[in-house]
Amino acid sequence: MSIEAVIFDLDGVIVSTDEKHYQAWKKIADEEGISFDREFNERFRGVSRMDCLEMLIAETDKEYSAEEKKELATRKNNYYRDLLQSLDENDILSNVINILEGLKEKGIKIAVGSSSRNTPLILKQIGLDNYFDGVADGNQITKSKPDPEVFLLAAEKVGVDPEKCLVVEDADAGIEAAIAGGMKTVGVASASSNLKADLKLKDLSVVNIEDLLDV
Repeated sequence: MSIEAVIFDLDGVIVSTDEKHYQAWKKIADEEGISFDREFNERFRGVSRMDCLEMLIAETDKEYSAEEKKELATRKNNYYRDLLQSLDENDILSNVINILEGLKEKGIKIAVGSSSRNTPLILKQIGLDNYFDGVADGNQITKSKPDPEVFLLAAEKVGVDPEKCLVVEDADAGIEAAIAGGMKTVGVASASSNLKADLKLKDLSVVNIEDLLDV
């Protein structure tokens, strides 16, 4: 069955905000006296903010109330959003625009499926806020990946059946979510080693439109 829509995760696929996430979490960890490094940060890939926070505070004996956890998560997000102010179109990853333009020329619907509630801000910062046929993000869903909700919503927004959708993801949780939604998958970056991905790539700089749609 031919692909009629391609749904892209945002962070790590279209643009890299990994360093900004790391800096924000590192600042929170330092403030709380928790040891945190880049290796620890890798465990946060594709995981919701609150789940990341739970992983972080599990490293300390301190007990946090629900209100304190909420405050920490808000503080982290404020640090992150401040760092996003320096984001621009130069942060779009290699070959992404060529891929997006090529898909548009072929009449393939393009969408974003991201669990991040900062998706609208990120898309605005990189100049792609009115570019996609549909955007599903963390502001519109109740379940994070690996639940397929965000991808099913993206498919609905572009009016394409899930089995005719291809998802491009850099996190294992995203690959699992796409499979759960009945969609084909492309694993890039960290997800390029995921054995369940239909196509595995270092990044989008090493693929052309035909190969992408031939999954």
